[in-house]
Amino acid sequence: MIYPDNFEQKIGFDQIRELLKDLCISDMGIQFVDKIRFVSKPDLINRLLDQVSEFVEILTIGKSFPGSDYFDLKDELFRIKTPGSYIEQEALFDLKTSLRTIQDILFYFKNSDNNKYTELKKLTEPIDFPSEMLLKAENIVDDKGDIRDNASSRLADIRKEILQKQRKVNRETKKAFEQAQKAGYIPENSEITIRNGRQVIPLKAAEKRSISGFIHDESATGQTVFVEPVSSFEANNEIRELENEERREIIKILTLFTNTLRPFIEELLAAYRFLGIIDFIRAKALFSIKINAGRPVIGKAHSTNFIDAVN
Repeated sequence: MIYPDNFEQKIGFDQIRELLKDLCISDMGIQFVDKIRFVSKPDLINRLLDQVSEFVEILTIGKSFPGSDYFDLKDELFRIKTPGSYIEQEALFDLKTSLRTIQDILFYFKNSDNNKYTELKKLTEPIDFPSEMLLKAENIVDDKGDIRDNASSRLADIRKEILQKQRKVNRETKKAFEQAQKAGYIPENSEITIRNGRQVIPLKAAEKRSISGFIHDESATGQTVFVEPVSSFEANNEIRELENEERREIIKILTLFTNTLRPFIEELLAAYRFLGIIDFIRAKALFSIKINAGRPVIGKAHSTNFIDAVN
């Protein structure tokens, strides 16, 4: 038991906690900072000090250590435990990039000298990394977070159809614009523009019935109306239907991936806990370097020496 209750504040350790949190990359690391407790077991203290000392060596003289994409996917992994649920596209991107980071960290320790970072390497031993899940994720989502065209053959076909329809809309809208321009229906210095996500041509308000189409908007003055030509209207509707089908296909892809991922959730949760611990130890090492700290000598003798103490 620590006495008094505000002991941390009295010795300024609450400030150290905040400084450590600022050095963490992720919320996972911050959560471990919040869990710091005073301990009196020399073996445990020395082991924790060894971890920090090894990480100080990595940061000062070691090879570059993976230091980005420490995303916390634990909540999402707990959510998709429910059968029928699926991982969201943005979460899949974060999963892919953070799994790549975890893999890089594991490779870092695996490929280091046998006599180096022994305590940090012990943290990697329980990790059963599902590398096949990283590969599957990379095959679905690209490095911009977009679902790849070849994530499924049907998705590739849908997107090909959308491009074809979009080219048709461009041709038909341009054709209608040029015809209206020749007829003098277009205001001077006007161009094809976008309204409600669709290509439209600007017409003088007095000529709004001169071409067949759907009026989407008008200018603030009311002197110009923006019309979607009927020739492109139907193609745009087909595009919207294809986009809805595209969304359904993406959900199907994400659902199938999640079904494959679900059996590995416990292994993944352990991997993300490991990532949080690494972030935490890294923050302590950075803090140690920042304040030029020296390692304390921890002995097993229960004695206290007061030097130049005053009452």
